[in-house]
Amino acid sequence: MAITSKEIDRHNCSNAYKRACQLVKPTISGSGLLAFHSSRLGSHTMVKAVVVLGGKEGVSGTVYFTQDGDGPTSVTGTLSGLQPGLHGFHVHALGDTTNGCMSTGPHFNPAGKEHGAPEDDNRHAGDLGNVTVGDDGTVTFTIVDCQIPLTGPNSIVGRAVVVHADPDDLGKGGHELSKSTGNAGGRVACGVIGLQA
Repeated sequence: MAITSKEIDRHNCSNAYKRACQLVKPTISGSGLLAFHSSRLGSHTMVKAVVVLGGKEGVSGTVYFTQDGDGPTSVTGTLSGLQPGLHGFHVHALGDTTNGCMSTGPHFNPAGKEHGAPEDDNRHAGDLGNVTVGDDGTVTFTIVDCQIPLTGPNSIVGRAVVVHADPDDLGKGGHELSKSTGNAGGRVACGVIGLQA
């Protein structure tokens, strides 16, 4: 299932990357390890990573990350075993799965902001919105975002990616959890962000 591309101008990117900062192309078609690789490309360092997601309910997937220099991070992935419809998709603060996905902590939020949509100025860094799952329980998607770097003090390496059971209301649903979690429900799959040699 293909979703129409959506381009959103983000304010936290360098000028050269503002227009490409939040490009989302979900299509649904993924267990929990993020791998990391970097290579020199001219004067920029290309950083690559991958997370393998898994959960107790049969949800699985693989998600790849790339970042060129200090530009935006491109996220591409496939997930399967989900119910059709929207599912919250976030980077969580902790890379701890000792108690399954519950021990991954809250959404990654180094700036101490409220929960919001990926295009909002007031949002957690880990707020990546929703993926739209097709009738076959799968999705393939691409997200380009400027608040989830693979290097530096706010790197997502060592943290977790979590797929939620329900739609993320993007902080606009009026529920008591809207401004903290987007009321996205249970955690059906997750993976710890790790490094690859």
